[in-house]
Formats: sequence, structure tokens, C-alpha cells
Amino acid sequence: MFFKKYGDIVVGVFFMALSAIMMVMAQMLPKSKVMEIGPDFMPMVIGAITFILAAILTFLNVKNMKMRAAEIDASKIDDCDYKRVLLSALLVLIYVFILQPVGFIVSTLVFLPLQMLVLSPDDQRGKKQIIQLLIIDVIFTMVVFFLFRYGFKIVLPAGIFTINL
Repeated sequence: MFFKKYGDIVVGVFFMALSAIMMVMAQMLPKSKVMEIGPDFMPMVIGAITFILAAILTFLNVKNMKMRAAEIDASKIDDCDYKRVLLSALLVLIYVFILQPVGFIVSTLVFLPLQMLVLSPDDQRGKKQIIQLLIIDVIFTMVVFFLFRYGFKIVLPAGIFTINL
């Protein structure tokens, strides 16, 4: 009941603290001698955006707390689907550990459809939906790969396959 009532506030405060720590740690990165934009740029941008969004989440939930409390008291509290949560966390851990040795393209092509299947509703797991997930998977993986390789000039882990694209 506590998390249903105050969950968004707790999450908002947690992410504000996390993003503040991230921005402080980003300032500790060495400055680039070659470019104006150093390695601290993207963590600072992500940290600032996360902080702003978390602050908005916290503010809106504190503002509407009385209204939400009445809704929560009147509604039935659903049970959490722990199987999906644990399976999703396990998939993320496996992905993190196989990313470097196997490579970005292969590990992402395997991880994304599995994660999307775990998170999709039971009635959305037909043949048509699986084909859509696989198409999204291939397009997303290639867009991210080429964006990092040519847009940001960052080489993602090649792993077992060295691809010179």
C-alpha cells in the first residue's frame, strides 16, 4: 500500500539523487584536449534531463497526492508479476555480461526480442507480433549501431565478429 501511494514520489526522489550523483561524477572525468565537447558532455545531458523529469514527476505527485490517495483507497490493488520482473532483470544481466565478448550487434539482436516478449502482454505473442518484434529489433539495432559508429564516432563492441562497416 505504501508503494502504491508514495511510489512515484520515492522513484522521483531516487532518480533526482541518482542524476545529481551522475552529474557530479561526470565532472570528475578528464577534460578533452582535442575537442570542446569532452567525455563529460553526454553524462551531463542525460543527468540534467533525468533530474528535470524526476523533479516534475515528484512535484506533480506531491501536488496531486490527496486526489491519488482517494483513487488508491477506492481501487483494487493488483499483484505484481514477479516472474516477468525477475526474468527481465535476468535478461539485462546476461546482456551486460555478453555484450563485450559477443559484440553489440549479435547480443542486441538476441536480447531485444527476448526482452520485448517478456514485457509484452500474453495475448500479444502471436506469430504476427513476433515478426513485428523481429523487424523492430533489426531496424533498431542497425540504426543505433550506425548512429554510434558514424554519427558519434564511437565504436561499439565488435565481439566475435569484426565488422568493418
